[in-house]
Amino acid sequence: MSAAENKQLLQRIFSELSKGNSRPFVESWADDFSWTITGTTKWAKTYKGKQTVLKELMEPLFSQFAGRYTNTAQRFIAEDDFVVVECRGRVTTKSGKPYNNTYCYVIRLEGGQLRELTEYLDTALVQAALEPPP
Repeated sequence: MSAAENKQLLQRIFSELSKGNSRPFVESWADDFSWTITGTTKWAKTYKGKQTVLKELMEPLFSQFAGRYTNTAQRFIAEDDFVVVECRGRVTTKSGKPYNNTYCYVIRLEGGQLRELTEYLDTALVQAALEPPP
């Protein structure tokens, strides 16, 4: 796919994420998808494989949320197989803390599927609002 097609795919995905619908996002992950969270928190590492991302990242993360998580994109920049997405997540944790983080995702796509995602975020907010993963 071209850079423009990759950008359009992610624009459609983030349109749904902004409504709290993560299904198109998850369905776009390749089986060998990897997600790297930067920084030095307990969450920071590379999660390799779609099932690992779901079990070790998404399940423990979303179990802490009291309501529906939304993620709204502000900017998309595409070049070759990469799309950079600046976005803002919003949710309240079950402990009542707001977890409204700002992200920069660098995403590598191949054949219409997400292969790699590197996440840059406010790590101080992660430590203040979230419990570490098990």
